[in-house]
Amino acid sequence: MYCTVDGLVARFGQQELVDLTNPGQSQVDAAKAQKAIDDATATINGYLGGRYTLPLSTVPAVLVRLCADLARYYLYDNAPSEVVSANKVDALAFLKSLAKGDVTLGVETSTPAVQPDDAIEIQSSELVFSRRNSKGFI
Repeated sequence: MYCTVDGLVARFGQQELVDLTNPGQSQVDAAKAQKAIDDATATINGYLGGRYTLPLSTVPAVLVRLCADLARYYLYDNAPSEVVSANKVDALAFLKSLAKGDVTLGVETSTPAVQPDDAIEIQSSELVFSRRNSKGFI
């Protein structure tokens, strides 16, 4: 897990989370917030699983932010604001870059990076018409 319910409250404020999880009440519905965090964590793990050994031994701060942004988006039932939608799009774009290897988290990857082989090798088959193949015809 990359963030917590308390982390969401610290990042986005108590009132916003109450409005998203438990409208009309005074407390955050921790179960609903945790479900959004679990969904965000699963999304992140889907992108990281091919490149990194999960669970990560240390969680980079960028993943905490991405998880919080995705969880916040998942908490909106109807029409998230432009900022929330843009944060989700940015988070997914960053995760795609991580999955492709364009950027790294600075932690150990599960597979070593593939080094390109710059050697060029040309192979061709034997000539069709040669003295050896013509059996005395040429």
